[in-house]
Formats: sequence, structure tokens, C-alpha cells
Amino acid sequence: MNQDFVDSPAVQSLLRRASGLDSDGGDTRLKMIVRDLVEAAMRTIVRHDVTESEFWNAIKYFQNGAAELGLIVPGIGLEHFMDLFMDAKDAEAGRLGGTPRTIEGPLYVEGAPLVEGYVNLTDDPDDTGTLYMSGQVRDPDGKAVEGAVLHVWHANSQGWYSHFDPTREQTPFNNRRRIRLGADGRYSFHSKMPNGYSVPPGGATDTLMKAIGRHGNRPAHVHFFIEAPGYRTLTTQINFGDDPFATDDFAFGTREGLLPVPSRQGDSAYISFDFVLQRAASALDEGFSTRSRAAA
Repeated sequence: MNQDFVDSPAVQSLLRRASGLDSDGGDTRLKMIVRDLVEAAMRTIVRHDVTESEFWNAIKYFQNGAAELGLIVPGIGLEHFMDLFMDAKDAEAGRLGGTPRTIEGPLYVEGAPLVEGYVNLTDDPDDTGTLYMSGQVRDPDGKAVEGAVLHVWHANSQGWYSHFDPTREQTPFNNRRRIRLGADGRYSFHSKMPNGYSVPPGGATDTLMKAIGRHGNRPAHVHFFIEAPGYRTLTTQINFGDDPFATDDFAFGTREGLLPVPSRQGDSAYISFDFVLQRAASALDEGFSTRSRAAA
């Protein structure tokens, strides 16, 4: 059937009613967003002649896979798309430069210990080498940013994050810290080496990736938030440039400028990486998005 069916009066009337456009209450902008999303789904159904059974199997998939929605969203490229969209808006506004943003992922936990100085992130034993990472947080002119707090988190060698580890063997906030930086903007930490990992085998994300001929692997990486008064809060991560999946990250988290190659000595790896923050255009820039996050 031709997609013109979606333009028929009966379907267009349904869209108006379903999105609340024919009623006075509610948020007008949200109504338009809901309408366009539902219409896009309708056009997809018609374009690909989706059967009733296929439709309900898809609904069942999303119901069963709801716990992995935070992995499915980056896996299908939507989280990276938001980065590209925000980059484009910045470019349009003339806001260029700074360390690239990239995906946050679903595994940040609020309330990590706030520490200073040379920091050990790892509380638990782990049969892997040691990562040493250091650098500086600077402004667009190359000067040190004062009063910065660097949030850092990563997985253990088995690919599990504390608070989300199904083995329940990790202590709270293992491999998670907030580091308060001094006037020189410098940071330095060490931890047990994170390794690359895959999405949960047999889970909803793995099922989807295999169905479309893709893998669910991520390279070894370390996540960061960096906040400082007067500066835009940065959400980013570095991927290890020598990891076999460094440029084939299932979550599309790899970006140019975020691929340092560790200097490896025995079972230790050393990474030097500086962050450059953009100045805040408003107080809103200094905060975090209102994304739902785990808290302990």
C-alpha cells in the first residue's frame, strides 16, 4: 500500500486525537512531538507492510527489553545522534572548540566519593594491570580551570560496573570517584585496567544487534563529567586507541580527539589527556541534563 494512506482524513484525524491536538489542555509542543513520532511509526508500518504479528512481536520485544533500553538507545545510534545534533547547533551559534562531547551511557551513579590529590579509583582486587591517567583541565585560552570537579567511572576487567554488577562482588563506587581539582586544573588517578566488553549475551540489545547483523562490543574506555563554575559541563569519554574495537564501537561513542593510545609498560598503561572546557553561555550550561540517573 502507498504511504499516502497515512495522509488520509481518517488517519490524520486519528493523529490529532491521539496526540491531544484536538483538546485544549496539555503542552502544545509535546503534542506536536507525540504526533510526529506516531506518524513516523505509522509510515514505517505502511512502507514495510508490517503484519499484525510482526507489530505485536515488536511490542513484546520492547516490553521484555525495557531493562536494557539504556543500551538499545546508544546501540541504534540515537544517543550519538543527539551529540551530532548538539554539535550542529553549537556550530550554527558559533560555539566551536573544546574537548568533544560524546555519549554518557546508562551506567553513571550519583554520589561517588569526592576526593582530592592523586586518586586510586579501585577498591576491589582485580586480576588485571594498572591504568595511570593524568592531565589538565583548561579553558579555551589554554589556562588552567580553577574549581573543577572531574567525575570518572569505568568498568572492571570483566566489563561490569559497580552498582550494576550481577555478580554482586563489587563494593559500592568501585572505579567511581569525583575528583576536586586544584588551582592548576591538574588531575591524576590510577585504577585497575578496564577492558572492552559486550552487551549482555542473549539480552534484548544482543538480540537486536544480531538480528541486524551487528555486534554489541565496546572498546576499553573511561567516562567523564567535568563541571566548573563559569563553564559548560562536559560529558565525554576516552576510548583506548589500541583496542580492536576502538573505531568499531557498537554504541558509536568513538570520536576524533577521544582516542588516546596508551603507553604500555608490562601490564601497566599510561594515558596523558587534557580536557578543554567551553565557557558557559548561561547558568543552564553549568548544570547536567535532567536524564534519569542511578543514585546510591
